[in-house]
Amino acid sequence: MKFIDIENWKRKDHYNYFKKVDYPHFNICGNLDITKFYSYIKENDFPFFVSMLYVSTKAANNIKEFRFRIREDKVIEHKTVSPSFTVMTEGEIFSFCTSNFIEGFKEFKNNTLKEIEKVKNNVIIEDEPRRDDLLYITSIPWVSFTNITHPIQMNPVDSIPRISWGKYFEENGRIKLPISVQVHHALVDGIHIGQYFNIVQEILDNPVNYL
Repeated sequence: MKFIDIENWKRKDHYNYFKKVDYPHFNICGNLDITKFYSYIKENDFPFFVSMLYVSTKAANNIKEFRFRIREDKVIEHKTVSPSFTVMTEGEIFSFCTSNFIEGFKEFKNNTLKEIEKVKNNVIIEDEPRRDDLLYITSIPWVSFTNITHPIQMNPVDSIPRISWGKYFEENGRIKLPISVQVHHALVDGIHIGQYFNIVQEILDNPVNYL
């Protein structure tokens, strides 16, 4: 973790402007082509959710703006961010679950599956205090959504990105997945979300190189 020198930061004016906005988050939704990714994980019997969790987190770690966080009157850059995600438990009640990001997919998958098992019978609905080296991630596998909003803490406004995906669907012989990215505009612009979508698509198109 390191502190950003705000006074000499190229985003200084944008940061100061959007930090004062009543609702500084913005959200972009789009469809990604998961045809090759879907075929690959089925052939290798990889779990869909955990595989997408890895892809989503790996892509975010490749863009420094997704690792920026606002802490009181300071901006920090984390070296690595990890996923904090929702897990469905019995009775259709979800639990929060956090898994440390590991660069190797096999190690990440095995560790994440262990963390999921821990919360299935121990529902947790609170975030880890003071921890902001996270990405909030959820799946809405029942709906191929075109738009989504997320609850956020407003006092103070938190700066953790929210990433979601919905129900995949077939279109013109391809399998598409709706995905949503919500970020704090004082730290992240549309170009960075565009970069994120491109990195995710690169991984999805070449799963053998990443998973």
